[in-house]
Amino acid sequence: MSASGYYAWRGRPESQRAAANRQLLVEVRRVHDHHHGRYGSPRVHAALRAEGVAASRGRVARLMRRHGIRGAAARRFRPVTTDSRHGLPVAPDLLGQAFQVAEPNRVWLADITCLPTAEGWLYLAAVLDLATRKIVGWAMRDHMRAELATSAQVMAIQRQRPPVGLIQHSDRGSQYASRDYRDMLQAAGMRQSMSRRGCCYDNAPMESFLHTLKVELVHRTRFETRDQARREVSDAY
Repeated sequence: MSASGYYAWRGRPESQRAAANRQLLVEVRRVHDHHHGRYGSPRVHAALRAEGVAASRGRVARLMRRHGIRGAAARRFRPVTTDSRHGLPVAPDLLGQAFQVAEPNRVWLADITCLPTAEGWLYLAAVLDLATRKIVGWAMRDHMRAELATSAQVMAIQRQRPPVGLIQHSDRGSQYASRDYRDMLQAAGMRQSMSRRGCCYDNAPMESFLHTLKVELVHRTRFETRDQARREVSDAY
């Protein structure tokens, strides 16, 4: 390039598109920083759209890629929290992967995951409303006995007061097949449902939530104590 060509290029005013991209990049960085670097382009785009910022998902993705802005990535290691090799009663699958529910407190999903801390594992049991995709009950313990799952369910019942006939869906883990858990559901007028053996897709929305929790918080934080993990998970979700 000639010197005159370079100075002519440098003296040209910024294009309208470049100016818009520069302003959009400011908004992208703001959303990304606000969520502590957890969000990738799909969720950054969704957050911007909710605020009324007009930009396509592809444009947001290109800007983030060009400027090295990335969301948190998942890790693969996870201890087994589901023990389905037991002789306890197993409920049928009443849900059949029908994940579209019009009203809250009609179908709840439940599952257990584990959070690493310097003191050892902290186990989280959660109950998710399938209609709102919100957590309605949870419990955290240093064990994953049946009491963990029961405590999360009791919280959900006390907070939501669901009508009789609600479907409570989970995997076939021994916690959910235990006598105490089944008796509690029966007393609350709930119908118990369980996934097919080894089929995580039967509880996909709950699996998705737990995956998001791991990616956005657990894998990005070193919990020194179980109490710290309890506080941060409760504050975030």
